[in-house]
Amino acid sequence: MDWLNAIIQGILLGGLYSLFAVGLSLVFGTMRLTNLAHGDLTVLPAYIALIIVGSTPRFNPLYAIPMVMVIMFVFGYLLQRGVLNFVVNSGDIAGVIVTFGMSIVIMNGLQEAFTANSQGLDAGQIENMSITLSDQLAIGWLPLIIFILAVVVIAALQLYMSRTKMGRAFRAVSDDQEAARLMGINTKHIWAVAMGVALLIVTIGGVMMGIRTTFNPLLGADRLIFAFEAVIIGGMGSSWGTLLGGVVLGVAQLLGALVFGPAWQILAGHVVFVIILALRPRGFLAKTVTA
Repeated sequence: MDWLNAIIQGILLGGLYSLFAVGLSLVFGTMRLTNLAHGDLTVLPAYIALIIVGSTPRFNPLYAIPMVMVIMFVFGYLLQRGVLNFVVNSGDIAGVIVTFGMSIVIMNGLQEAFTANSQGLDAGQIENMSITLSDQLAIGWLPLIIFILAVVVIAALQLYMSRTKMGRAFRAVSDDQEAARLMGINTKHIWAVAMGVALLIVTIGGVMMGIRTTFNPLLGADRLIFAFEAVIIGGMGSSWGTLLGGVVLGVAQLLGALVFGPAWQILAGHVVFVIILALRPRGFLAKTVTA
């Protein structure tokens, strides 16, 4: 029963990881930008929600998610148009350096504003409610809701990419930037919208993570690693692959904690990632990517 519980909890944890990973995959797929600030941009929404909740007595952080999503979309659009558009076509190194600098700025800015102490978002009774399956097995409502949200978000993104004009423009720019420009597509605007959508999705994961556990300004690096691992395990270019990658990573971590002890949880996930990378470098559901 302990094994079954670890697998179920790992699957639910994977849903949270996929919410972090989808945005990273979208940005890389649309503009080939390796965003090292992505982890810190998953922490930022939790602090914005903390400000909203703190300024409104008895305001549930779950209700703050739509407001934070709007803020992060606008922030992502302006960040891309004002900074990152200038390095998209300047080579991989330029993008890595600039986003690394952004990561440092966000992390230190949050430390200066909120200190390095851990914070938390209180969503009330939902945090402790669970579905009891047996005396030894229960599923928390909050992790289950997060997983369902991940599935819904990925399904919505897939529909957005395939059924809307903007989504088709995303795919056109991803396939061939020069051809997209010749067809009259404003690539700079598309990149900015893609970053906005990525941060909009990340907001859901960031705030839900803030409700599920504590957070601090230094967590960005860990979340960036989990997002990268989920994307690579699932396969570059596949939204559903990020969900699969997140689930594999979550299950590996929880089984590692069960077999070897809690101290081995994170390492177990990294070991499984390295094994999969060695055996299947393109991931499980990778799509063909053209330059």
